[in-house]
Amino acid sequence: MSDAISVHAGASAYFGRRRSARSMAYGTWYVTEHRLRTMRAYLGSIIAGSVFNPVLYLFALGVGIGSYIDSNAGAPGIGGVGYLVFVGPALLVSAALTVAFEECSYPVMGGFKWTREFWAMNATPIDARQVVNGVLLAAGFRIVFTVAVFWCCLAAFGASPSGYGFLAMPAAVLSGLAFGSVIMAVAANLEEDDGWFPIINRLIITPMFLFSGTFFPLEGLPIWLRWLGWISPLWHGTQLGRAAAYGMSEPVWLTLVHVAYIAGMLGVGLGLSWRSFRRRLSK
Repeated sequence: MSDAISVHAGASAYFGRRRSARSMAYGTWYVTEHRLRTMRAYLGSIIAGSVFNPVLYLFALGVGIGSYIDSNAGAPGIGGVGYLVFVGPALLVSAALTVAFEECSYPVMGGFKWTREFWAMNATPIDARQVVNGVLLAAGFRIVFTVAVFWCCLAAFGASPSGYGFLAMPAAVLSGLAFGSVIMAVAANLEEDDGWFPIINRLIITPMFLFSGTFFPLEGLPIWLRWLGWISPLWHGTQLGRAAAYGMSEPVWLTLVHVAYIAGMLGVGLGLSWRSFRRRLSK
């Protein structure tokens, strides 16, 4: 009898270690799966927003405002192309940043304050870094879907004439992930819902949308306002998208600056998020 108990205890310990090792190895993917399953609760809204928003934006800018601007801008248009072609990549990156904000703001704060699911995850062998990576990866899946649908709409409207126009998609996705990682770090430090996210939306996201060369070239702003675009992931992602969508001419060194800025923001945002999650989950 004692031998049977010993064998059972040994088997339980063995399989327990295997489960623990599996959680340590695949913890990021477990968190990602959980977040994606959570998104099924509002899947209809995700699909509807991903389809109807770009159609409405592009129809308004292509048939409405865009046609008026093109008729008054002269033959070269804006940046040498039609207005819809010019503004399309900016709208693509804007869509990525919007999704990143939605997935990395209240859901992250809720994981600590309301559902407390992050503590449940951390009670397993999954560590804080894997929680951060999984949350951002799940947001990345939604960003990829939104960007892919948006780009298909751009192509259907003729707003991505270059043969390399599809390269605007990874630029938009990386911009969204970079922005989302920073928002996640902020959300992880908020212990009370004091209206910080509406403040961020009004004082950071809206000015970024207006002053990042979205609707007109950044050079059209006074020099003392251009820095708002220079520090914006929206501008850097948009410039990369325009180079891909219609071959916008730009120095190679500036293209490298765009890539380095987005990659740097992603690295800094992840580092801050890892530290913030580790601090909160250790309390």
